[in-house]
Amino acid sequence: MQTLSDTVDQASQSQHLSGQAPFLVIEDVSKIYPTPTGTYTVLEKVNLTVQEGEFICVIGHSGCGKTTLLNMVGGFSKPTIGSVCLHGKPITEPGPDRMVVFQGYALLPWLTAFENIYLGVDSVYPQKSKAEKTLIVKEHLNMVGLTEAADKKPPQLSGGMKQRVSIARALAIRPEVLILDEPFGALDAITKEELQEELLTIWNEHRCTVLMITHDIDEALFLADRLVMMTNGPSANIGEVLTIPFPRPRDRARIMEDPKFYNLRNYALDFLYNRFAHDDVE
Repeated sequence: MQTLSDTVDQASQSQHLSGQAPFLVIEDVSKIYPTPTGTYTVLEKVNLTVQEGEFICVIGHSGCGKTTLLNMVGGFSKPTIGSVCLHGKPITEPGPDRMVVFQGYALLPWLTAFENIYLGVDSVYPQKSKAEKTLIVKEHLNMVGLTEAADKKPPQLSGGMKQRVSIARALAIRPEVLILDEPFGALDAITKEELQEELLTIWNEHRCTVLMITHDIDEALFLADRLVMMTNGPSANIGEVLTIPFPRPRDRARIMEDPKFYNLRNYALDFLYNRFAHDDVE
């Protein structure tokens, strides 16, 4: 009988057996910071290959370097050792081919929802006409259900609406990689589930590659193709990679009735809270 750990081992190797050309490759990456008392290694020898169109969730305890890793994909930080390559070329700086959606929305409060998105489109596609850029913005506001809120400014929007604007702004410039840093972490449970469903619908239509940090195992199992589980820092690494077996498009109720969901959930919980529990967890 094949055990879950057998499945995990095979899943972590599947990217090498697929025959697809590598899209995003994180190779032997270490990130080391100097401190007054010596050096501090956040990440050590991290390796991960992501295929084009994959939805990857990254999970792990605070301090394990999840954000540091994705910041290197975004080009906001560089590896101390190793490389992060997109289409075989090292990532050395931010670019419109990689867009980030933060938990804190990062919207300009003096601009309307429409203007926040238009600003991004205008900066990336200055050669397009105003009519073309306006159409792109309206299409993406409609995509996230905010056509009626186009003229509202962030202080007039709920948390869920602000995050919809952030997602629309990121997708409006058609990035190859969408980086999500706990985008739903500050939202209530009902709004979080609604946005998860919307994100999957949009992703199913456009299939850009998604890298998403989350602390929510249920969220990761619902959204991801693969779940990357980080060991604790310092010197954090990828402990295991779980392949999520549920077919797409996904139905939350059906997944919740599947015994495989609870097997994977318990396996991930055991990884985080037994095998790699924080020392200060009681």
